[in-house]
Amino acid sequence: MLDIRPVTPADHAVWLPLWQAYQRFYQAEIPAETSALTWQRFLDPAEPMHAALAWQDGEAVGLVHFIYHRSCWTNGDYCYLQDLFVAEHIRGGGIGRALIEHVYAEARAAGASRVHWLTQESNYQGRMLYDRIGDRSGFIQYRKLF
Repeated sequence: MLDIRPVTPADHAVWLPLWQAYQRFYQAEIPAETSALTWQRFLDPAEPMHAALAWQDGEAVGLVHFIYHRSCWTNGDYCYLQDLFVAEHIRGGGIGRALIEHVYAEARAAGASRVHWLTQESNYQGRMLYDRIGDRSGFIQYRKLF
């Protein structure tokens, strides 16, 4: 049985290894101070940042992070699904889909007008799922890092 629920302060010890595995997947190195700040933001009800963990048989097996933000195009906020990760040993069992659907439900309940996300072109396994449950926007992301 899969249970998806928002993180609590007691979940840090199980969230952190999943968060670090996600970073390894994307070959990213996020400073420990940034991860600590991110965790605190998830726990602050005044913040627009949220996190949930997927639990199966008492083990945290996936995470999702999402952020609400304003848009000039709609009355309702947008919900940006920033991070999605399922432990490698359990992928392919519907947990990623369940985490995305959890965000869909949370966003609808919050009055958001859309959920959107990005992925790397090389994330073929993820893209197979995303192509089934989302719509490709046709936009290309540009960025400038500072």
